[in-house]
Amino acid sequence: MDFADQLQKLEALRAQGVLTEEEFSRAKARVLDGAPRAAAQPAPPPSALNRFHLSRTDKWIGGVCGGLAELSNIPSWSWRILFLFAVCLHGIGLLLYILLWIFVPVQLPTASSTTAERVV
Repeated sequence: MDFADQLQKLEALRAQGVLTEEEFSRAKARVLDGAPRAAAQPAPPPSALNRFHLSRTDKWIGGVCGGLAELSNIPSWSWRILFLFAVCLHGIGLLLYILLWIFVPVQLPTASSTTAERVV
């Protein structure tokens, strides 16, 4: 139920004589005070998969290892070595890298990086 409906119901109760003027004003204040709090609830934090993206700054080929490094706080060189070892396992590392390169979105530029790119 939205706030307009609640205020209409309170007005109808006041018109019927169920609520006094003082009760009506207190109930109306409670409804109106509850409006900003309900709309200002913080959004849930994004999951790790939603934060995973290809890196624009730390990349050699596609930015997959740089993105994994930003997500997991493990250096990107260790991710690169892990993928190289996985290539020796019948090419699984290469297949996984290519799939991640295709399906993981690229990191969106931030406001500070766009202004830095304009200056250069």
